[in-house]
Amino acid sequence: MAHDLHAHLWSNNDDHFFRDLCLSPQRQTGPRCVPTSLAILTQQTPETFAGKINTQDPVSWSSALRPYGMKLAYCPTDVRQVRFYVPDLVAHDDLFTVSYYTPINPTKVLDDPDQDGWVCGSHVVVVHRDSVLDPSSGTRYPITTLGASGFHTKRIFRVIPADHPRGL
Repeated sequence: MAHDLHAHLWSNNDDHFFRDLCLSPQRQTGPRCVPTSLAILTQQTPETFAGKINTQDPVSWSSALRPYGMKLAYCPTDVRQVRFYVPDLVAHDDLFTVSYYTPINPTKVLDDPDQDGWVCGSHVVVVHRDSVLDPSSGTRYPITTLGASGFHTKRIFRVIPADHPRGL
């Protein structure tokens, strides 16, 4: 296979798994963007996921989504700024989670962890079609106005049916 400087998030634009899902924003309480994002996806409460997930283990997120007919599929990404992925996200017109680093100092993203294992904060949002459902603000807004577009990508997952052959 030839060297390609850009890998698309998904192999085609024809798959639409959750395009017609009706999602409502929810506002997180404290540092709970992961359980609140899962709650947005499943139309549950963040407490539904308490004790069922590890915020640093997306495999646990995917497992927690399975009872709701969903799971996560890894999308190829690197640490480039989120803005570079927005056109691809919009083109797929479906359902994703986007995580990005939120450092106080952007030059610290690739630093080694401190003595406690901490590098910097991060945040996860739900992207549905051309909108962002942000648990930090509890609002929905157009992805083209994503305030995090200058932050560096941590990970992107596509939300897919639990019985799909791909995924975590």
